[in-house]
Amino acid sequence: MPLFRSSASGVGAEALASTLVLRITEQFRVRHGYTPGVAEQRAWERSLPVLARDLVDAGLGDVEMLIEYQLPLSSKRIDAVLAGIHPKTGRPSYVLIELKQWSSATASVESPTLCTIEGYGHHEVLHPGEQVRRYCLFLLDFTQTLVDEPDSVAGAAYLHNATDFGVSTLYDLPEDEHGRVFTGEKRAGFHEFLRSRLAPQSGAEAADLLQGSRIAPSKQLLALAAEEIQSREQFTLLDEQQVAYVTVLRAVERARRADNKEVVVVTGGPGSGKSVIALSLLGELSRQKRAVAHATGSRSFTLTLRKVAGRRAPRVQALFRYFNNFVAAEPNDLDVLICDEAHRIRETSANRFTKAQHRTGRSQVEELISAARVPVFLLDEHQVVRPGEIGTVADIKAAAADLGVPVRTIDLDGQFRCGGSEAYLQWVLRLLGLAPGGPVAWEGDEHFTLLLAESPDEMEAMLAAQSSDEYAARMSAGFCWPWSDPRPDGTLVDDVVIGSWHRPWNVKGDKAVGGAPPSALWSTDPAGFGQVGCIYTAQGFEYDWSGVILGPDLVWRSGAWVADRSATQDPAFKRGKADTDFDYFVRNVYKVLLTRGMIGSVVHSTDTETQDFLRSLVLAPQPIGRLIVDQVGT
Repeated sequence: MPLFRSSASGVGAEALASTLVLRITEQFRVRHGYTPGVAEQRAWERSLPVLARDLVDAGLGDVEMLIEYQLPLSSKRIDAVLAGIHPKTGRPSYVLIELKQWSSATASVESPTLCTIEGYGHHEVLHPGEQVRRYCLFLLDFTQTLVDEPDSVAGAAYLHNATDFGVSTLYDLPEDEHGRVFTGEKRAGFHEFLRSRLAPQSGAEAADLLQGSRIAPSKQLLALAAEEIQSREQFTLLDEQQVAYVTVLRAVERARRADNKEVVVVTGGPGSGKSVIALSLLGELSRQKRAVAHATGSRSFTLTLRKVAGRRAPRVQALFRYFNNFVAAEPNDLDVLICDEAHRIRETSANRFTKAQHRTGRSQVEELISAARVPVFLLDEHQVVRPGEIGTVADIKAAAADLGVPVRTIDLDGQFRCGGSEAYLQWVLRLLGLAPGGPVAWEGDEHFTLLLAESPDEMEAMLAAQSSDEYAARMSAGFCWPWSDPRPDGTLVDDVVIGSWHRPWNVKGDKAVGGAPPSALWSTDPAGFGQVGCIYTAQGFEYDWSGVILGPDLVWRSGAWVADRSATQDPAFKRGKADTDFDYFVRNVYKVLLTRGMIGSVVHSTDTETQDFLRSLVLAPQPIGRLIVDQVGT
């Protein structure tokens, strides 16, 4: 949905009255809960009136401008979507516009899809034509109205302050209908392009159709993993995701040509696309016949990838490893080692089963760096959830420096989990004290639904009403109850007991028990609904609807959170760590659990005072059984 919508003539009038930026800024503040930066406001002030004037001068003043249009199920925003009628077909037509104030830019010699901008130093960004092309593909992927109308969408980057000479190398990248580049010098050509896609008539109806479209569920990572790994690219990477992808491929090529070695670190919050990048790289490098492996510290994640991405393909299954599998690896044995969920890297790979000859004293991160010419680490530092995990940027950089290996870092600022709701992610971070400002009331977001359940029974009923063949719902909880082995008769013990409500944890092992799926498939098998997942099962996965039970290990007292280590049943915290360490880890645990949902979250605390506090922040529950299509648009 846009931050502001009006005809091009209307936008121009708002700009002349000096009210345009004020209205966009206020809508931004209402939607996201904070005021946009001065640089972003200045960009609106300098670019949007130029686009509106060009539309009016091209005779397209009645075309609708949807300004700062948020891509579905993503936090990414398109500068403007122009909605109107196609002059030849008479059908709705949409033009995506990315506005750049650059006066000059230079395409990368190694990859024409990247470029550097004057004033940015050596920092590379995605080529603006490639950026808008990927926005077009993403919009087509997730907007039901456009599924059968692929020709209804076009895209262009408008560098209105640039001359052709200043950006001449950008034209080395081939153009298509989804990705063109125009400069201020080519203003006449830009007008011609606009008139070829939009008729001089009202675009209000077309804009209504786009805004009212049902949004398709996110392309679930695992649903496309097999196709991605075994055949061809499935995911549309956007902005910094594509920069990270290209950066790794270039590092691999440099390593091949010059026999060198470098580390790439990709950081990002929940749902920023780290695992999508990992699978895209694994697929492409496998097709290039590179020696590549994918590693995680998560048993559930690795086994799931082996089952889904490697189905009927044992050679593909062998690509998925664990961090501790590289104790005895030969140096640079691999071309690339992709370390996903790298925040789960341990201090050491050694345990009581490690053979004496493999007890080298090296840290696990040193082993991983040593194993490949290009080790790639994808991580979120706020997902370190247990003692002994050292997967931070500082740890990786320090280990690389000791080995004399250079490091490149890319930060992903996009957010694709939680319906792309930046407001919800910030609400969670502030709620848990992981971002400054303190807890705030949830003001709602059209992209994500947050509900408070008054009991576990109500939570389960809410989730059951949303669960279907198309939409997945799961319950998870803090590790505050014992976790029993199955009974001799093959049934699970109802360990999670809250009043009269009782349910089992997910299965511990690799085999199904009494109809419940094995641990690794709890989040993806429909039979996983009805068991309660813990942090070690849920981390790394996503599902449409997420129910989270806050246990007595984190409670609200006298205006502050209090972490109670005596309430945890997690063996990792039973002894040996200070209470301050537990406070840090338990907040991260609940941050992970609260950010698994794609469409909505339902929250409940077992503690009365904490539940009262959450009730003061969260809107009253909506009626049980409300259809998901109502949440995401019809």
